[in-house]
Amino acid sequence: MVKIDLNGKMGIVTGAASGIGKSIASKLLDADASVIITDIDEKRGITVVKEFASRYKNRKLSFIKTDVSQKSDVDEMVKQVKENYGKIDFLVNNAGILIPRLLVDPEGKEEITGEIFDRMIAINQKGSLFCAQAVAREMLKDGVKGVIVNVTSESGLEGSEGQSVYASTKAALYSFTRSWAKELGRYGIRVVGVAPGILEATALRSPEYERALAYARGITVEKLRESYEKVSIPLGRVGTLEEVANTVCFLISDLASYITGTVINISGGKSRA
Repeated sequence: MVKIDLNGKMGIVTGAASGIGKSIASKLLDADASVIITDIDEKRGITVVKEFASRYKNRKLSFIKTDVSQKSDVDEMVKQVKENYGKIDFLVNNAGILIPRLLVDPEGKEEITGEIFDRMIAINQKGSLFCAQAVAREMLKDGVKGVIVNVTSESGLEGSEGQSVYASTKAALYSFTRSWAKELGRYGIRVVGVAPGILEATALRSPEYERALAYARGITVEKLRESYEKVSIPLGRVGTLEEVANTVCFLISDLASYITGTVINISGGKSRA
């Protein structure tokens, strides 16, 4: 197995206190990169850094509490990274939330509200923009030929019952990826995306998430869980967090030096057929 070497690379992973983000951060450290973990959950973020520090000796690693929906928070985080580490080689835009709701609920219980819409847009969409903008600005100043990775979802193209707002924010990341690649390519900065399909359980798949999504689809939580196994996945299984992390590491590395403006689907060939 080829080991990706990111020695000397320094970057940021947002929403890295759990789930996909944590797995990506771990894999980057395994590849000898230095990683700044950001998350709004300070307690969990500090715990993750302590866990990684004991596992990865002699790595530059730290946590910065950040609310990506607040531009001032993002700007301050990037400022701290530059002051403490001197440069930024990569950004992984992973932070996101998912609140299942229906466009119209005949029972009048769980419809999309302006508050829910604004919250998902602020974190998933605006947060990714704020982070990419702040980091790209520093890359340009320093002449760094860096990489921005947007973590989107196959639902961004396919849509998802009971998750239309979430899917729309992930669709935006497809367009951000293509558009920013066109804008930043002249400076040697690559912008790529990864779109996971059905994966092993993460923090997003909480009991409340499963309850709300099952309600939106008119089924029980048990039937919802069974439905994951019924989706047509040619490889015959759900994906792992490590498989997503491996792809992100590859895209950040020089092995992917001619890949930009595209999104890699990580779904085992999944379809709804």
